[in-house]
Amino acid sequence: MNPLIPLFVAVPLAGAFLIMILGRFIPFLNRYLAAAVLLFLAFISFWSLLTEGADASVYRVGGWEPVNGVPIGIYMVHDSFSALVLCIISLIGLLSVIYSMSYMAGYTSGDYFYALFCLMTAGMNGVVLSGDIFNIFVFLEISAISSYALVAFGVGKNELEATLKYQVMGAIASFLILFAIGFIYWKAKTLNIADIRVAYEEGHDRSYYLLVQLMLLTGFGVKAAVIPFHAWLPDAHSSAPSPISAMLSGVLIKAVGIYVIIRLFFNMFEITEGISVLITTLGAVSMVVGTFLAIGQWDIKRLLAYSSISQMGYVVMAVGIGMILTARGVKSDVAALAITGGIFHMLNHAAFKGLLFLNAGAIEYSVGTRDLRQMGGLAETMPVTSATSFIGSLSISGIPPFNGFFSKLIIIVAAVMGHFYLLAVLAALVSIITLAYFMKFQRYAFYDRQPGKTVQKIKKVPAPMLFSMIVLALVCLLLSLLALPSLRDAILTPAADLLIDQMKYSSQITGM
Repeated sequence: MNPLIPLFVAVPLAGAFLIMILGRFIPFLNRYLAAAVLLFLAFISFWSLLTEGADASVYRVGGWEPVNGVPIGIYMVHDSFSALVLCIISLIGLLSVIYSMSYMAGYTSGDYFYALFCLMTAGMNGVVLSGDIFNIFVFLEISAISSYALVAFGVGKNELEATLKYQVMGAIASFLILFAIGFIYWKAKTLNIADIRVAYEEGHDRSYYLLVQLMLLTGFGVKAAVIPFHAWLPDAHSSAPSPISAMLSGVLIKAVGIYVIIRLFFNMFEITEGISVLITTLGAVSMVVGTFLAIGQWDIKRLLAYSSISQMGYVVMAVGIGMILTARGVKSDVAALAITGGIFHMLNHAAFKGLLFLNAGAIEYSVGTRDLRQMGGLAETMPVTSATSFIGSLSISGIPPFNGFFSKLIIIVAAVMGHFYLLAVLAALVSIITLAYFMKFQRYAFYDRQPGKTVQKIKKVPAPMLFSMIVLALVCLLLSLLALPSLRDAILTPAADLLIDQMKYSSQITGM
């Protein structure tokens, strides 16, 4: 049992509590305490990733042992897949907090901001670590409610309208998820993911569980903003303060959306070809439609928001390809490669999309606008922002030697090896279109200098904001190293193997 596991939730919850109490008496404590919390989480996240083996570590809350092999307590499970997601939550969270020290100086109620930030982090960590589906829902709501408040933090008209749309869509999704959980408990008589899997194996009604799967896919599809459940995302991500946009797009839609879909459909349900084809189709449609919605945007943050839909489409499509091959019982090596590519791209997206949202925030902070048509020539006055955004743009566009190239290449190669030729062609074409609209971003923001186009007064970007952008740019370069076979086999392959071997997760928890 790993004693660090409950700290992923307990420390940010305690941090939120202390910020609200001590922040009233000690000015500026809130930002430093939040940074300390995220720094600690980053340390234990990477420590656990590097020291834990391929086997899962289980923490039984309250010390409740299984009774006759049936898990009766709350289980928190740390394995090779959850470890990767915890790392991106803590890293992007830490850099976003550092960035916000200057960015949020113009906002009031700093205590509320950093307390909500810690609560959102605790909720995401809880979702990733929960071994039972009801507590996934509980932590999902903690992170969701915190994010609703953070999206509306500017309390302007656009922010309030965006968060209302976000809340309505989120409430519908939560209702579907809770309803599905009730259906599962009614039939399986358990809420533990591993135990549900065992109950599912022993005897089940396929049509009944198909309904449950569709409800869960819809609910978590809204959280992940896959098309056609994406309507809330462009407004929410563009209206939120930029460090929150980086968290929402870089982390939240993965932790409470993509991650849960992958976890449940691999480790809780039997993989069927019908559901696998549906998931692959949703991914492919999101990948294509998202990029065409992004290309016509002039608001930087809306462009980035629609781009997130497209890039998450790559992840969902790659995982779907792996599911189809697994369901057919063929080409397990290709299935593992596709899932590895999807996980790799999920990590890469957290880095380059987090970086690009921080770049957008730096531009808005300095220039006072997000409209590309009102910018130009910023490369001279904002060289660090220009250089780091160029790295982020090439990374997301899949240009070597940046990280996005290698994950997209793995996905395309897996699609070709699995005979999904149309999906391979679509993935390549979408990458080219992505390059087109990010070159538009670069041209109009940094290089297209015309008289009367650039805003007269440009504020200097503070050091904490520059620090976060530089670190994430370096991360985009370093993540390329995961393409090396030795590092890929050490970090990415165990997560893919855990998903491919469907009973491995259950057996490590139930011992059966």
